[in-house]
Amino acid sequence: MESSLAPLIAASINAGTPLMLAALGLLINEKSGVINLGAEGMMLIGAVIGFAATVHSGSVPVGFAAAACAGMLLAGFFALLTVWLGTNQYATGLALTMFGAGVSTYIGRPYEGSSLPGGKFAIPGLQDLPFVGTALFKQHPMAYLAMLLCVLVIVFLYRSRAGLVLRAVGESPASAHALGYGVRSIRTYALLFGGLCCGLAGAYMSLVYTPLWSQGMVAGRGWIALALTTFATWRPARVLIGAYLFGGVTIITFYLQGQGVAMSPELLAMAPYLATIIVLVLISRNANWIKLNMPASLGKNFRPS
Repeated sequence: MESSLAPLIAASINAGTPLMLAALGLLINEKSGVINLGAEGMMLIGAVIGFAATVHSGSVPVGFAAAACAGMLLAGFFALLTVWLGTNQYATGLALTMFGAGVSTYIGRPYEGSSLPGGKFAIPGLQDLPFVGTALFKQHPMAYLAMLLCVLVIVFLYRSRAGLVLRAVGESPASAHALGYGVRSIRTYALLFGGLCCGLAGAYMSLVYTPLWSQGMVAGRGWIALALTTFATWRPARVLIGAYLFGGVTIITFYLQGQGVAMSPELLAMAPYLATIIVLVLISRNANWIKLNMPASLGKNFRPS
């Protein structure tokens, strides 16, 4: 049992990392009062740009950097439309997802079916520890950076003045504006950070999780990341836990197939999305709980008078 559990935990962390990266970026967006439904599109663009940059440069870090820039570029366009021009956040986010899907298909056509050489990663001295060595210390460096990012987001939100200002903007932008804070600029910075994280999440999919490019490879993970912020009640530590739980649901389906469980492949493939729906239904039953934790101005545009 122990010998099979450690690889299962390791695979769950690997599968949960892109969810955590995207969800942390979206959490910062929503803490500022902006909801961006374009996460799926930004992840797809990040995946294809990261893959293409890695193929042509031969460097995975360059691929991640290019994907982060691509995600920020899309997020900046979203910020221009919603924060500065006042378009509807929900409609603009959906348009961004469709735009990302179409553009990624076009850009990725020459790379369809191409793959990158996989690598093995481990922390020297810790990888050989019984059980935990296999479970925790054989991840790609980006997985550990994602964990560090979660800690930094916690410190930023709850231990820094800038985080306090961000949360104030999300709760009452009019009050923050009256105190002299640039609400629209703060929201723009938050969206750029969200785009960076979604770009990295997409690149993780095409460079680490499955080192190849294929059309639509993000496969709904942007939507799961959006749901994850609600599941976590907008708290970074819960995002980390939730991401690994959802990653575990994804991996357990493959594990069951490997164990010869007689289940429809289609049913196993839809397990993560079914789990997302069930969690959201359970959370939504307590409207007051959501209301108490959700940023008060979420989804509402602000125009200074």
